[in-house]
Amino acid sequence: MTRIAIHSRKLDPEKVPFLFKIIDNLSKRSNVDLLLSAELSDFISTLNNTKLPVFNVFKDHKDLEKVHYMISFGGDGTLLQALTYIKDLPIPVLGVNAGRLGFLATTPKENVEAAIDAMLNGNYTIDERIMLKLESNQDIFNGLNFGLNEFTITKRDTSSMIQVHTYLDGEYLNTYWADGLIVSTPTGSTGYSLSVGGPVVIPDSNNFIISPVCPHNLNVRPLVVSDNSVISFEIEGRSKNFLVSLDTRSRAVDASIKLAVRKNDYPARLIKFSGDNFLNTLRIKLNWGIDARN
Repeated sequence: MTRIAIHSRKLDPEKVPFLFKIIDNLSKRSNVDLLLSAELSDFISTLNNTKLPVFNVFKDHKDLEKVHYMISFGGDGTLLQALTYIKDLPIPVLGVNAGRLGFLATTPKENVEAAIDAMLNGNYTIDERIMLKLESNQDIFNGLNFGLNEFTITKRDTSSMIQVHTYLDGEYLNTYWADGLIVSTPTGSTGYSLSVGGPVVIPDSNNFIISPVCPHNLNVRPLVVSDNSVISFEIEGRSKNFLVSLDTRSRAVDASIKLAVRKNDYPARLIKFSGDNFLNTLRIKLNWGIDARN
């Protein structure tokens, strides 16, 4: 018996039929057990009387220990949330794109039935993506101290810039006078880091990217370092409160916080089908090569 968990969030009406196509497809298979996230179960209960087992992510993740696959239906943010449910379990994730760009959720919603068939028949590979691990002297994120895309330190309000004293493996690197600082994985290089001028990095490059947000010294540029590095920080600013973020989760901290990031102990495991190609995704999502001369 194959056990499959599905996670999604509240959807626009035009996307709901594709979600029910997934649920109906899997519910009709005698060799599949289906579980829904509580958030998804609550959402579909407002639409019809479908009742399916729910996995609990609030106390622990024992409900997921026997799950073979997780399907994330939505955008990249939904997939990032699904990873916080999986934590260290080696569950492959199929990202079905019901959003816009979809660098992580790359399977178009129109192709979901073919994707499910390929997944259940084993016609896929696992794309392992490194994640960041946050170490601090306070439990900021309730034990969810990892992220697939990026870790950020930013000022909390419209006050003056902050200073982020940054160290690489204990050696002083630089003090960034800026609105903030991003440490990105290669996966996250097409996200927030890209928007502040960071480079696009191929997913298996084994790097971190350190990118300042609106630096006040214009000769400061993004820096690529080994993902074996430990990057640590001390924060200063006129305001004594700052924001730290892991992917889509943010918390307020004060200047007494001690922070460091390193490679996480386990990767994210994304399902990849034949024909999936990061370079092709770049061309499609970022419109690379679109030019009247082509």
